[in-house]
Amino acid sequence: MATMTPLELWPTRSTEEVQTIIRAVYKQVLGNPHVMESERLTAAESQLANGDISVREFVRAVGTSEFYRTRYFEKCAPNRFVELNFMHFLGRPPASQAEISEHIVRCVAEGFDAEIDSFINSEEYQATFGENVVPYNRGASTEVGQSQVTYNRMFALDRGPAQVSSAVTAAQIGTSNKIKAAGVNLSGSGQANQKTFKILVTGSKFDSPRRRSTTEYRVAGDNMTSQIQRINRSGGKIVSITEVV
Repeated sequence: MATMTPLELWPTRSTEEVQTIIRAVYKQVLGNPHVMESERLTAAESQLANGDISVREFVRAVGTSEFYRTRYFEKCAPNRFVELNFMHFLGRPPASQAEISEHIVRCVAEGFDAEIDSFINSEEYQATFGENVVPYNRGASTEVGQSQVTYNRMFALDRGPAQVSSAVTAAQIGTSNKIKAAGVNLSGSGQANQKTFKILVTGSKFDSPRRRSTTEYRVAGDNMTSQIQRINRSGGKIVSITEVV
């Protein structure tokens, strides 16, 4: 699904090379969709072509677009949304459930744009892609310190050039990290509600008696968004989100 080899936009670029970069960013960041002319970010494309913005900033524009928000933030289970953010922006799977939980909490506390920015502003992004390299699938190549688990997780997320990210809305990475067939789920149910997650919360407010406590919630994956919203409204702070095996 992802770009397999690095593509870099050089200062001496031609019009054709700019268009190659634009297509590669759409494919990588949007998850291999069909992008209609009306859905293209023509203003950002022009800025890239004129040298007004870098590839990195074009990636940010695509990642914070209404296209991305609608397909992945609004329609996917929270775990799946974060999985895809790692794959689309950093070219790798999440390293652990703790890493997933950290991003879910950020998304709830700071919002959609802040979650996307956290990937693009990260030291990892800068060290790996810099300003003008299109993010690509790093799971297919060997890197120092990379474990076998990373390969298994990347295989769970990326099943080749024919896969479209939006066709799978449920989380694909589990605590077992076993390689298994991809589950296609167009409705937001199915695999998501087969996974149960434990959400540990502190600071929730209660009316009678009025106190603060530590609370544990166990919810199905596809109910996680509504539960997190209720926690947020109650003033609670999410400490961790872990999968119940």
